[in-house]
Amino acid sequence: MKKISLWALSTAFAFNACAQQNQTAVKYGALITADDARKHLSILASDAFEGRETGTRGAEKAANFIAAEFKKLGLQAPVNGSYFLDVPLTQNALKVTAFTVNGKTFEYGKDFFLNGAYPDNTINTTDIVFVGYGTESEVGTTDLTGKIVLWINEDKPEGDAKPNNSYRLTANRTKTIKFLQSKGAAAILAANPGIAEALGRFGRSVASPRLTVKGGAAKPANTNAPLFNITTNLANELVKPTGKTFDELKAASATALTHTETVKSAVTIGYATSKTDVKAVDVLGYMPGTDLKDEVLIFSAHYDHIGLNPDASAKDKVNNGADDDGSGTTGILEIARAFAQAKKDGHGPRRSILFLGNVGEEKGLLGSEYYSEHPVFPLTSTITDLNIDMIGRVGYEYIGKADSANYVYAIGSSMLSKELHDIGEQANNTYTKLHLDYKYDDPNDPNRFYYRSDHYNFAKHGVPIIFYFNGVHDDYHQPGDEVSKINFPLLAKRAQLVFYTGWELANRDKRPVVDGKTSE
Repeated sequence: MKKISLWALSTAFAFNACAQQNQTAVKYGALITADDARKHLSILASDAFEGRETGTRGAEKAANFIAAEFKKLGLQAPVNGSYFLDVPLTQNALKVTAFTVNGKTFEYGKDFFLNGAYPDNTINTTDIVFVGYGTESEVGTTDLTGKIVLWINEDKPEGDAKPNNSYRLTANRTKTIKFLQSKGAAAILAANPGIAEALGRFGRSVASPRLTVKGGAAKPANTNAPLFNITTNLANELVKPTGKTFDELKAASATALTHTETVKSAVTIGYATSKTDVKAVDVLGYMPGTDLKDEVLIFSAHYDHIGLNPDASAKDKVNNGADDDGSGTTGILEIARAFAQAKKDGHGPRRSILFLGNVGEEKGLLGSEYYSEHPVFPLTSTITDLNIDMIGRVGYEYIGKADSANYVYAIGSSMLSKELHDIGEQANNTYTKLHLDYKYDDPNDPNRFYYRSDHYNFAKHGVPIIFYFNGVHDDYHQPGDEVSKINFPLLAKRAQLVFYTGWELANRDKRPVVDGKTSE
């Protein structure tokens, strides 16, 4: 007979118990309703909140609204008696003063974009170095010191494996960038076919000033070579003197024997950055637990969005962000209401619960970054983050499918804790019976969803997470992301799944075992 550990027996018993519905949990889960969700979201995603862009009065109004709701529910204000955790941010307004190639001028936000803040600089050269996929074998002994480098921002094809061609940086490509920077490059021009579409869709946001978390001490200037993401149209202009197209050079670079090539193109790039402080806050509502109160479960969602439409001719001036992430914020308010009523009725959670409204997610996960580095409750005592980002719509891949109104993408549940994954599965099988889609539950997913919402700042510190997401749709980061397009019954059902998962986590005897490793 095989030995069975006490932990395995207790885990099996816990899952067995979860398989039968807890009628107390059912009672309070039923308080999460489509009608109540509509009331919250109709306020949060209204024109009066002006798109809730971080650092604007719209975001401030949203923060005040969430705090007022927390207060109504009787949640404690855990930041020295306040619901607000100040998140010190710096706005880095980057201005590209020049970008010309062979006398032709290219436009920031249309032909290229640059993230980050760098010391003011102007680069003039008549030579650029094409480095293919930037591998060490391709670069070889080529001197890149002070040179502008043209780089294929895609995975290099290997055998029959399908390469990742997304412009979003993978871990391997990030290493390649660091390698090129270590060789003394003055600037890296990262070409990818997807940049043109991204700029056509999101050009305003990528060209807007960058926000960063303000450090307590002065940080040294970023002396690394700046990374410009460029269209293949711009890349073709850069390589025109070779008599070849960028695609032809890329095809040649797919072979292991290809080396660098110097291209005689006259290039001028100038850029400068100005900095100003920005006011922003995370919103925290706290419910103390009972016998396990020193351990904390977090429910998180970001309340910010991308703000007003700068197009003066546009009929719709407000990017309302009803789905992104008004729906998640609404879900948090609904879950908080259910737990608050349970506590009022004498069924409060064993563990403490933090309801966390993050700011600055759209600017680079800034609110959750700041919280994870300056936690109000120790991360060592934080058992899980259940993060909700977009749960009110049907994504591209489910349009027209039979289960289009009964699914949710679950991401990251098993990355750090197989037990957490099993708890999420069991809660769904017991209560909501949604189709849990794990398509994007992969750190190597080309869309990189695992890295693109606030849960990641907890995961990278070793806190297990589950990220709930409905997938991208036509109105993602567009003015059409309106309350009128939200499927409120579906929003409520997805929020119920998060509630039931949280109910189990808040009340079970043991916190989820961490048996995975952080990535990146």
